Amino acid sequence: MILDASALNWETMRVLGIDCGGEYTGFGIVEMDSAAKLLCVACGAIKLSPRDPLARRLAQIYEQLGTLIRLHQPDEVAIEEIFYALNVKSALKLGQVRGVAMLAAASAGLEVAEYSPLTIKSSVVGYGRAEKQQVQHMVTRLLRLTEPPEPMDASDALAIAICHLHTAGTIRRQKAVAL
Repeated sequence: MILDASALNWETMRVLGIDCGGEYTGFGIVEMDSAAKLLCVACGAIKLSPRDPLARRLAQIYEQLGTLIRLHQPDEVAIEEIFYALNVKSALKLGQVRGVAMLAAASAGLEVAEYSPLTIKSSVVGYGRAEKQQVQHMVTRLLRLTEPPEPMDASDALAIAICHLHTAGTIRRQKAVAL
């Protein structure tokens, strides 16, 4: 079996992880180098005012994500899949936020990968039912941060980006073995 070294080695890959929410939409930009070292490029949250009309909040998300994409030039975007929600109204609003986030990525020509909460937690913590604080702790350790990312939405977005980077690395290794 011959391995294709080009499938195993890449210079860097930069991913924008987005944690959609009605009040806060978290973002985290993580880069992985050829040695599989992770680096936090930026993180934070887009704070939305519940007093603003929904259309204005959606426009704010679109504009700010577009600015982040232009500024940090990610290679790909990762987002959490829709999960079951008890409140239908909240689920619909979350779906609208997700749609706008996906539109911002697609408008910039970026691919969007979607991951379930179980997959994200398993990738980062090793346990799919991990608590938010466990995810935040592991994100802090994996990225060698001096303090936990705040707000929690930023930590979740970083976890989504890390999950995608781990998945992309695994896929590249599998392709290399298949060649």
